Amino acid sequence: MTSQLSSMEIAIVLTLLVIAVVLFATEKVSVELVTLLILIILSGLRIISPEEAFAGFSSDFIIIIASIFILSAALEETGILDFAVVRLVRLAQQSNNLMLLTIMLVTGVVSAFMNNTTVTAMFITPLIGLSKRINLSASKLLMPLAYAAILGGTCTLIGTSTNVAVSGYIAKAGLEPIGLFEISGIGFIIFAVGMVYMMTVGQRMLPSHVDQELAEEYKLQKYVTEVVVLPDSPLVGQLVFASDLTTLNLRMLNVIRAKENFLPDFRTRIRANDILLVEGDVDTLMKVKETKGLQIMADALISKDLETENIRLAEIMITRQSNLINRTIKESEFLRRFGLVVLAVSRHGETLRSKIGSIRLRMADVLLVQGAPERFEQVRNSNHIAVLDEFEPVLYKKKKGLIVIISFALAILAGTLQVLPLSIAFLSAAVVSILLRAISTEKAYNAIDWRLLILIGGMTAFGAAMENSGAAEFLAQGIVEVMEPIGGRTGILAGFVILTVLLTQPMSNAAAALVVIPVALRAAIELGADPRSFAIAIMLGASVSLVTPFEPACILVYSPGKYRFWDFIRIGSPLTLLLVIVILVLVPVFWPM
Repeated sequence: MTSQLSSMEIAIVLTLLVIAVVLFATEKVSVELVTLLILIILSGLRIISPEEAFAGFSSDFIIIIASIFILSAALEETGILDFAVVRLVRLAQQSNNLMLLTIMLVTGVVSAFMNNTTVTAMFITPLIGLSKRINLSASKLLMPLAYAAILGGTCTLIGTSTNVAVSGYIAKAGLEPIGLFEISGIGFIIFAVGMVYMMTVGQRMLPSHVDQELAEEYKLQKYVTEVVVLPDSPLVGQLVFASDLTTLNLRMLNVIRAKENFLPDFRTRIRANDILLVEGDVDTLMKVKETKGLQIMADALISKDLETENIRLAEIMITRQSNLINRTIKESEFLRRFGLVVLAVSRHGETLRSKIGSIRLRMADVLLVQGAPERFEQVRNSNHIAVLDEFEPVLYKKKKGLIVIISFALAILAGTLQVLPLSIAFLSAAVVSILLRAISTEKAYNAIDWRLLILIGGMTAFGAAMENSGAAEFLAQGIVEVMEPIGGRTGILAGFVILTVLLTQPMSNAAAALVVIPVALRAAIELGADPRSFAIAIMLGASVSLVTPFEPACILVYSPGKYRFWDFIRIGSPLTLLLVIVILVLVPVFWPM
């Protein structure tokens, strides 16, 4: 009976794992909700206790990750990072190769102590502005930027949340936690290999996209036309945004009245002889031709009407911390809130133009918007959207910036010398930054990626479920039986690292590592090997998975760089394979098995 019960629990845990992987990949349900539902099921079936279900959320590594988010945001808020970027840009303009080398080196160093997604987001706008100034495709800079940020995170414990989460898990398993700079040696080698690859092979494979007019690039010509309101039209006197045109599923863009081109608001009424710039699909535009009192002037877009002295087109990006994520353009009241009209959305190389108001926004979506120049200036420093044009540094607050840097450095020193636990050291630095007003309390809360914390806390509990149910032992025995005849301990280690790399495609890096590590620790114990070596190899494997653009840093550069999915596969796959080999060769050297 006990054996049957154990088998059933193993089946339940593994089934939940498969379901989680599918839901994470499809994003039909939010990641944090999936995680919480799994915890509820596991607790309800008594595979884990309530204490085990929520232990991950009260761990010190959650405090470390949250504190790093706040300190990173404080540095950004004080403008000290923008100041550094300006210096970097000036230094790097001597040659393209020197520029790329400098960008990757600085990004990697900063990412060793900050969240790599934050670092990538910080550099995107200035690098796009730089690429325009020197007439270089942004695609030549943004993928190397993302890769440098990801690989730079392997150099220290706090370089990525995956490292912190793994260290916390193995500490709970009774092993020694990972030291702050314990992985710096192998991390530096991984980062150096990545830099050399991107400066040579990778640089040659990077695409180069020719700049086009934004209207042409988003193919608006097929969807926008000019409509004249005739004197006998029933539209005369109607409010623009409540007119009969809305029943035709047309979107109003501009109004040209007596040679004045302006953006309508909710009080604007239609007058006779107005020329309306409207957007809709081909079938809808054909219906306009049959509507009484309307006359189509042009079946193709007249670009000069979309961009004038008082109206401009630009691209904006939805930032990582934006409260627009998972909300539709209509729900977020985008026009009222920002004074900008959304014409199209670019997502992962695909341009979305139909039913704009119902598009649910995601992190790193690039929106083609139209508005008055002063509106772009007002939103330029918004935490929710980033204007992708010329880089405008925020006001440099030198004194507060230095306070944050000193607090950060003292936290690292205190943690390294074990004067204070790492969690207390970094929490103290974050609190000091808030007390000295380097960042407001509200912005500090907004800077924390709560979804990531829920995911890490939940997947830590899932690791306990793997152990309690026997699923970890079951999988460990299977992998050992398959891989040991092929390559002994190294072969088994390779199997776990490759499995981790594969799981990071549908799952986050941290989640993939936390799923694999309980199995790997069990296998290491059965082999008489050092479990810690296996844990560190898997942790590093999760951080070098660059096969697809599903890593958040890569998602951020996907649309701004005009990349295609294939670009990441053909450039990232060889690099991932190369780095996996480096890990398999060097981990046993640094941490003998």
